[in-house]
Amino acid sequence: MAQYFEVHPDNPQQRLLKQAAALLARGEIIAVPTDSSYALACHLDDKDAVERLRRIRQVDEKHHLTLLCRDLSELANYAKVDNKQYRLLKSATPGPYTFLLEATKEVPRRVSHPQRKTIGLRVPDHAVLSELLSLHGEALLATTLIPPGETEAMNDAQEIRERFEKLIGGVIDAGACPSEPTTVVDLTPMGDGGDPVVIRQGRGPLGPLGL
Repeated sequence: MAQYFEVHPDNPQQRLLKQAAALLARGEIIAVPTDSSYALACHLDDKDAVERLRRIRQVDEKHHLTLLCRDLSELANYAKVDNKQYRLLKSATPGPYTFLLEATKEVPRRVSHPQRKTIGLRVPDHAVLSELLSLHGEALLATTLIPPGETEAMNDAQEIRERFEKLIGGVIDAGACPSEPTTVVDLTPMGDGGDPVVIRQGRGPLGPLGL
């Protein structure tokens, strides 16, 4: 049975988020609000939690999972970023964007793309999630909460609780999120002098990226 944490969207109660962070530390999966839609998140280094995350979404190892980071300096721990890539990242973070970048050795091989060795990374602009990341102390591994066989991301915490309470450890309810997923941009071509490639047009506008 999933624990349910109802928090203020702008000034979340520390006591409740500490309880949610403790669940993550114990290997649980939690539904978290973001600036795009709800996402499922777990501890990066917990192999069992990562496998359960994929099973819930029914995606294989070729599906890019995303690291939710507190800021750009933390993002740089997990991805190889050159000056051009960094300038683009700085122009659009925090915000509803996911960037595909070459993973560093800090990222377990089981969570990066098996052929490309890339990982999705983002710095969300959401007060509750930012506070949870600070309490957790490191990046969280996440995937957009799109139920298997569906195309729309979920944004209602009560509905998430009803549908997934036997599969996950907790739900953080900070009110409805936007129902649109992030814009996904592959920045790896920039490492060879190429241009960024838009993989998915989502909530994040392309203007700030110069695309």
